[in-house]
Amino acid sequence: MSMNLDELRALADAIRTEVAKAVVGQEEMVEQLLVAMVSEGHVLLEGPPGTAKTFLANSFATALGLDFGRIQFTPDLLPGDILGSNLFNFQTSQFTLTRGPIFCELLLADEINRTPPKTQAALLEAMQERRVTLDGETHQLPPRFMVVATQNPIENQGVYPLPEAQLDRFLFKLLVPYPDEAEEMRIVTDYGKRQGPQRPADLGVTAVADSDKLVAASGALENVTVAPEITQYVVRLIRATRDHSELAVGASPRAAVMLANAARARAALAGRAYAIPDDVKALAIPVLRHRLTLSPAAEIEGRDIEALVSELVEATEAPR
Repeated sequence: MSMNLDELRALADAIRTEVAKAVVGQEEMVEQLLVAMVSEGHVLLEGPPGTAKTFLANSFATALGLDFGRIQFTPDLLPGDILGSNLFNFQTSQFTLTRGPIFCELLLADEINRTPPKTQAALLEAMQERRVTLDGETHQLPPRFMVVATQNPIENQGVYPLPEAQLDRFLFKLLVPYPDEAEEMRIVTDYGKRQGPQRPADLGVTAVADSDKLVAASGALENVTVAPEITQYVVRLIRATRDHSELAVGASPRAAVMLANAARARAALAGRAYAIPDDVKALAIPVLRHRLTLSPAAEIEGRDIEALVSELVEATEAPR
């Protein structure tokens, strides 16, 4: 079962409308979350505390109608706190699986970089294969399983850098900015008079989708063509990151696959049955910013990853 492109656009518009009932601004973040949803990718949100990262994820999950789970990552969190464990039942003399919070459809991994790498790594199998292994037994996660992780900037105290293998599992890394003055006025006006915690449902956000609809939405990508010249453009761009003198680590083949799939999803959300170079260009920075490592010389010179990716996009010849 799959949607046609008109149905997909209508669903995306409905999700945008619902999220906007609770979240002021952040339209670009919502667009990228929609692309990730359709292409079945995971998203990492980075920004200072108080910029509604968690609230955005919660509102998005509410609009999608997905089973929402949340893990607050802390320095003492253990892998079993995420995955669950097999506990011995003395009444039945058998081990019983106690499922952890990862068994949901949309998982909010809040402040993921506040826990040590050993615990962060507990998400690797789940993010890549949508399953977890406990005591040698494999347990499948829902087919729509999606991780939206938040992290504080690395300059903050008490954070651990995410391992490269973990970062590579995220389709996008999105930087959540402070709102502009007009948006902040709206936030203070709308929320300054409210008491207690803010919940998306209390602000009128309702589910306009469900798991079946989202599976059908992803199926709409079958109707979108990525021409060989677009694929070649993606590959050339990714390979250029490995040969750049200012980059110590370039992007992997997984990054090329994810960029092509995300470009297809962006085209579908725009109602196009074909991807164009602008789809690749628009997504290059969020797909690559967390996958590239500057060389020591480039770090000393204060080079910026986003600017470097922009230069690579301009230098790589796009098909016409």
